[in-house]
Amino acid sequence: MLRNYLKIAFRNLVKNPGYSAINIGGLALGMAVAMLIGLWIYDEISFNKNHKNYDRIVQVMEQQTLDSETQTGQNVAIPVGKELETYYGDHFKHVVMSSWTVRHLLTYGDNKLTRMGNFMSATTPEMLSLNMVKGSWSALNDPASVLLSKSVAKALFGSAEPLGKMIKIDSELDVRVTGVYEDIPHSSDFRDVHFIAPWDLYVSTTDWVRNARDNNEWAGSSFQIFAQLSEKADLATVSAKIKNIKIDKGDKEELKFKPQILLHPMSRWHLYSEWQNGVNTGGKIQTVWFFSIIGVFVLLLACINFMNLSTARSEKRSREVGIRKAIGSVRLQLAIQFLSESYLIVISAFLLAILLAQLALPLFNEIADKEMVLMWTSPWFWVISICFCLLTGLVAGSYPALYLSSFDPAKALRGLLPSRVLGGFVNVAPRKILVVLQFTVSVTLIIGTIVIYRQIKHGQNRAVGYDREGLVSIHVSTPEIHKHIDAFRDELIKTGTVSAVSESMGPTTDVRSVNKGFNWKGKDPAMQVDFVTMAVAHDFGKTVGWKFVEGRDFSKSFSTDSSGFVLNETAARLMGFSGKAPGEFVKWEDKSFKVIGVVKDMIMTSPYEPVKQTIFFIGRRAGNFITIRIDPKANAADALRNIESVFKKHDPASPFQYDFVDDEYAFKFADEQRIGTLAAFFAVLAILISSLGLFGLASFVAGQRIKEIGIRKVLGASVANLWLLLSGDFVLLVAIACLLSAPTSWYYMSSWLEKYTYRTEISWWIFAASATGALTLTLLTVSYQAIRAALLDPVKSLRSE
Repeated sequence: MLRNYLKIAFRNLVKNPGYSAINIGGLALGMAVAMLIGLWIYDEISFNKNHKNYDRIVQVMEQQTLDSETQTGQNVAIPVGKELETYYGDHFKHVVMSSWTVRHLLTYGDNKLTRMGNFMSATTPEMLSLNMVKGSWSALNDPASVLLSKSVAKALFGSAEPLGKMIKIDSELDVRVTGVYEDIPHSSDFRDVHFIAPWDLYVSTTDWVRNARDNNEWAGSSFQIFAQLSEKADLATVSAKIKNIKIDKGDKEELKFKPQILLHPMSRWHLYSEWQNGVNTGGKIQTVWFFSIIGVFVLLLACINFMNLSTARSEKRSREVGIRKAIGSVRLQLAIQFLSESYLIVISAFLLAILLAQLALPLFNEIADKEMVLMWTSPWFWVISICFCLLTGLVAGSYPALYLSSFDPAKALRGLLPSRVLGGFVNVAPRKILVVLQFTVSVTLIIGTIVIYRQIKHGQNRAVGYDREGLVSIHVSTPEIHKHIDAFRDELIKTGTVSAVSESMGPTTDVRSVNKGFNWKGKDPAMQVDFVTMAVAHDFGKTVGWKFVEGRDFSKSFSTDSSGFVLNETAARLMGFSGKAPGEFVKWEDKSFKVIGVVKDMIMTSPYEPVKQTIFFIGRRAGNFITIRIDPKANAADALRNIESVFKKHDPASPFQYDFVDDEYAFKFADEQRIGTLAAFFAVLAILISSLGLFGLASFVAGQRIKEIGIRKVLGASVANLWLLLSGDFVLLVAIACLLSAPTSWYYMSSWLEKYTYRTEISWWIFAASATGALTLTLLTVSYQAIRAALLDPVKSLRSE
């Protein structure tokens, strides 16, 4: 019997190919979107779970209150680690000191490559449960050792045995490879750590770090500390115990900032990384909720289409029900027949959805910056999929199964359906409500996408305070360029393709150093404030294109400029120097510096946040970054070849790697750009699914009113009159949807924009443009069926009357 039901269901699908394509295609699109969003959400919520100690790992963080505002950061003073190990060791299984993950030069013979890596404590491999390919978790116990990721080991040694090989880090440190670990998965905050060298090696070979340790410097917060709680330790209890260790041990100057130590669990690193005034306010979790809602609604749109078209076509089969009942079919048999047709459509859509998701996954991964795969072997994937198919088939098939199977055969054969007796409200009203819901969701998504892109554009159009065009940044891992900086600069300028070269301790697009301890005339003694500090060479301002508001740039003609400051506008305002900064003095710790100039604010961090007060000064070794300006008249490719040639001459041991500052700045918009692209992608699919449903309904309505159209044509109605008649109802429904979407989208997008200090406005034209687009698309979708029905010969449509 079941075979017979499926055969009849299949024949019905083949008999109505247009209806079947719309139903299966729309549902498959919705399912595919839901699968992709589901994979993305799973990847986000399972971030860092590849580490076996995920539930016990924490990051030690510090909070300071500066001028009544509490700031939370990952930078911690070096003595904190020793304090935790010495006095709170029973609460921690591991306490790991760590440098920052930055690019380093790795050299083995003639093989040279730069990779991101860290100097970390010897217990790191065990804490992170690294999957060791060679060696063991204890491989870092030797201070002159190094662990490499599998990909780095292969790049350096090929197929040769890596263990025991000697390599150099930054052309200075000789270390022996004592272990190789599988590359850390993409869904981990440690994914960029491609090598780990011992923390003790870092301390013993870096003067300022060794001094900070030996002098027990509680004031400097320049390091990272990770830890693993012991099995019996409670996070809240341990956090309360260690909260005031810096207040108890630090100097009096530090007490002004009310420093507190806290533990941030790994389970919250990825999704709850944002802090405001000392409170963990969220982070990417808002994006997860945003796309969860989108996924649910896109799937809902597809299901609405399915139910709308199923119920719309049910009346056409009323006579079929009457005949079946007249020849002996019982209600249960008819219900199973209709449900089998519904499930056949759902299963077909599901199989097509899997194919679509698999084909779209590479592009989706590229957009979302993920490495996801369909979870073919996951029982949960199949359980959720089967449950969804069962539920969707039941909901969509329940109306014809339960409603049509209840018809009295005599009335059904005479066309006296309950819905017609009630004036069609039973059939039509639910469909109208569902159409309004579909387009409310679709238009809301369109408005949201426009607002996101306007916010991105708003940040991109913000004045950055310097000239990014033609700027090239090179991060140097060795001191070789610094040793020959004058010759390096002269040779580059002589090529005719470079107009300026300078050194700095940080890039123009990031903040690498923040300091306190500044005093000036008129400063409120109660004010606690920190400043971004950046050591630069004399010609840094000329190279990046500083825009001076007051005073002058650094100059080698003035020997006193080694004790001079250039402030940004924000710093000058904060100090009360606006309009009179040159000649003022600022004391930093025990040394006095003269302000020689004020420049426009440079955006070095987020373009959506206020610029922090910044001080530039001449550094004795401002050489971590080389900034080069390509001559505007030169060809960029020729300039890069010349730069590489000169670079190789002065630092032959290092590979030549560069970044355009424009690209680095554009990276600041990556998260918003990603959200906007994904939102646009889903908005297009949502409107496509809604339009498919509208097309199907318009086709059904036109067919249902074919005789009415014939009579109207006989009585003199024009094609335009009939087009307005058939299109009017749909346009009205979409217009209602547009009205409903306006307050909904305004509420949610206003909440989203609140997290940005520097943000765009939600203008009225966004709602008008979205509504106009939706109405235009509705007319285009419906008009084909409406005009086609209006052009039919009334003789043919009224032939059977």
